[in-house]
Amino acid sequence: QVQLVESGGGLVQTGGSLRLACAASGRTFTSHVMGWFRQAPGQEREFVAGITWTGGATYYSDPLKGRYTISRDSAKNTVYLQMNTMKPEDTAVYYCAAKPTWPIGDYYMEYNCWGQGTQVTVSS
Repeated sequence: QVQLVESGGGLVQTGGSLRLACAASGRTFTSHVMGWFRQAPGQEREFVAGITWTGGATYYSDPLKGRYTISRDSAKNTVYLQMNTMKPEDTAVYYCAAKPTWPIGDYYMEYNCWGQGTQVTVSS
């Protein structure tokens, strides 16, 4: 099993930036893809971005492409999500998740391991 711990959430003003981190531990070799999702109150969990551990291929939700950047540091088993030009509608709990197989998927059911989530709030 893989353990995932997110950090870096908080309160930011509109137009500001935040960087989230997701530290993976345990049987990390069983996870080939890492993803970020978010869930706002009363809404479904939404795919944000994904990345492969090998090669660093990335895939983004179209509406967020250009403002969000996913990256990974394989030596640290850590995945990052850089969020820029943030908007109030970005407010949500952000989750890191692991997927055991390629390719990168955007459906949350494809991911079998989840972090506890970190709250991101963008004030207007």
